[in-house]
Amino acid sequence: MAHPYHHALSSVKKWGGVVEDYLPIHSWFDESKAILADFRHRALRHHAEGIFMAERIFGNTITLSSGRVIPTRWVGEQHVREDLGRIPSFADWARAIRPEPWMGKAEKLSHLDEQPNESITS
Repeated sequence: MAHPYHHALSSVKKWGGVVEDYLPIHSWFDESKAILADFRHRALRHHAEGIFMAERIFGNTITLSSGRVIPTRWVGEQHVREDLGRIPSFADWARAIRPEPWMGKAEKLSHLDEQPNESITS
């Protein structure tokens, strides 16, 4: 699937309603394309936690224009499965990230070294 519209068409075929019923959810999953325009954008939301996050944002259920009520989670699961063939965990994505030295480098908290704790004796 290349576009949220196509995911929404697939949702209509599966549960009824119209494209507009589903487009906000499918668009949310793919918003990360704005910061990374290749498949790696999926690491941000295309996983089990992302599906539960969509449920928190859009509610536990959505009411279709036909009046049918379906779980938001179904829509998220459909989106991720169509893109990846399965629902990975975030840990699956994280394991695939190749660590670089800069990722673990921390700056010294110099502001803590400059001013020792002063006792309050007023």
